[in-house]
Amino acid sequence: MMMNSENRWLVASVLLLSAGCTNATTAPRTNVAPVTGLRAVEVVSGLSSPVHLTAPAGDGRLFVVEQAGRIRIVESGALRTQPFLDISAKISSGGERGLLSVAFDPQYATTGYFWVNFTDPGGNTRVERYRVSSNPNVADPASSTLVIAIDQPYANHNGGQLAFGPDGMLFIGMGDGGSGGDPQNNAQNRASLLGKMLRLDVRSTTPYVIPPNNPWRNTAGARAEIWSYGLRNPWRFSFDRGTGMLYIADVGQGKWEEIDAVSATSAPLNFGWRLTEGPDCYNPSNCDRTGITPPVLSYSHDDGCSVTGGYVYRGTRLAGLEGRYFYSDYCGGWLRSFVFANGVVTEQKDWGIGAVGGVQSFGEDASGELYILSSNGRVYRIEAAPAP
Repeated sequence: MMMNSENRWLVASVLLLSAGCTNATTAPRTNVAPVTGLRAVEVVSGLSSPVHLTAPAGDGRLFVVEQAGRIRIVESGALRTQPFLDISAKISSGGERGLLSVAFDPQYATTGYFWVNFTDPGGNTRVERYRVSSNPNVADPASSTLVIAIDQPYANHNGGQLAFGPDGMLFIGMGDGGSGGDPQNNAQNRASLLGKMLRLDVRSTTPYVIPPNNPWRNTAGARAEIWSYGLRNPWRFSFDRGTGMLYIADVGQGKWEEIDAVSATSAPLNFGWRLTEGPDCYNPSNCDRTGITPPVLSYSHDDGCSVTGGYVYRGTRLAGLEGRYFYSDYCGGWLRSFVFANGVVTEQKDWGIGAVGGVQSFGEDASGELYILSSNGRVYRIEAAPAP
């Protein structure tokens, strides 16, 4: 995942980076013994810096984003040789830059549209829409339409996640613009799109329209695209396909990593950065926390360096784990989960899956099963461990 920039570049020379959502809820299985242990089972290897995995609704394939600018398809356990999309010639890649995510139209089977988030040769963020070609395994590279372009003042903290919310709106996670400590105070400045969660209606009009219930739609001096603010680098966020809750893993500065969990209808919200980092004040050290939404979970850099957000499990393979949010840390390499309900985190657990490399991202397939994407170029599926 996108690591704490100042520390990540010192930790490794590999990528230090740390989906379409439906409203369907998978019913828990009955008469099946609950899972007590988990393991990471390799699905595919040989990828170049995989940073995102998703699938269109109802589609059995896996679409894996490679940072250098390609989207690859895994079908029936095999990696297809020809990329689904290759835009490597139009991006900058390396460090925290590159092709960072893809989001498929919730009605992809009908429209064939999907959206990508990448950094262009100048290092600035671009979100573009593409369409699949007559070959379902190949996109049409000439179909690109620019949705939004956002200047980046530094090379780090680009955010990069795209996901459709349960309301059909496209959410875009934007980092604070980089450097360290948010020197331009972008995250608290509502005239800037940096350090924000953006929310756009991209399905009714090209390139987009502002949803009528965006909180600052009619506020002078504020960008109408903003849904919430006060984020440092929300490298990975996701919607619980069962409840619609939004989980944001926000990468910390020098001490704390945090996870925020809120209703997708609860905007406007201020998640605190750079006033706060995790549970502490950051700048100023005696900050006023009035109006700040605190994280539901924080952990210190004694336990990791860069949170990698995951998903709430809604699949069918892991009995008894429905409703648990899974996450990791790029440096820690562990797999943990918790349950968040009624404003309280419970049932925290470290699953002890063993070394899988730097966890750059999680993935969720069309059936709600979960995957781990590693800096070692492999994709792993989270499965039940054999009984001892």
